Amino acid sequence: MKLLLINPNISDSVSELIRSEAQRSASPGTEIEVLTAPFGVAYIETRFEALIGAYAAAQLAAEHHARFDAVVVAAFGDPGLTGLREALPVPVTGLTEAALASACLLGHRISIIAISQRIQAWYREVVESYGLGSRLASIRALDRPLASIGQVQDEHALSLKTLAERAVDEDGADVIVLAGAPLAGLARMLKGQLPVPVVDGVSSAVRHAETLAALQPGTAQRGSFAPPPVKPEPRFAASHRATARPHSLNP
Repeated sequence: MKLLLINPNISDSVSELIRSEAQRSASPGTEIEVLTAPFGVAYIETRFEALIGAYAAAQLAAEHHARFDAVVVAAFGDPGLTGLREALPVPVTGLTEAALASACLLGHRISIIAISQRIQAWYREVVESYGLGSRLASIRALDRPLASIGQVQDEHALSLKTLAERAVDEDGADVIVLAGAPLAGLARMLKGQLPVPVVDGVSSAVRHAETLAALQPGTAQRGSFAPPPVKPEPRFAASHRATARPHSLNP
């Protein structure tokens, strides 16, 4: 089995964190490839940045998906996920969707620990879009500047743990979700140090992607996730015309 993980951010250091945790989490024999967005921002915090990341992810998916059994949008917030699910002939999931699915099997009330205060409103909207707003106990986030997005775990591990403990004690969380690719692997470090289960987005996404590919459920031919209709004379920016056509997403 081959899985493609797309980092919609431009941070190579974060892609390395994604790759390391994905390889640790994958089943024996599963091959992992991680691609980094060729344009965008170091880490997505806002709706507009998510829009840019979604386009970067779509471009990479269009160019590379045919070699893989499933695709993972490897950023919390899942930028572009639902659109890619319409267009690609293989299963697609994302860090938020997969982490929430795992968390729902472990407890009722879920708290998300994030790396940025600004990111909270967008995360809340994403959770609500998945129909899980009523199960969201809280979103707690770091409130200090980040010197290096690839070093968040090393620099703020104690603060992130404290936020998780407060989510349990003050917000009634049954499960903690560590949000975002920069925190990939931190759940392993905190295992046994918190009084509730801790969920990682990358490991959840890899395992769910493997399951979806193995189940071979087929693809939507009707309904809201049927492939987009082919439009006459599509027009795209010249630099991306070769990869952006709707039919280029089909093998």
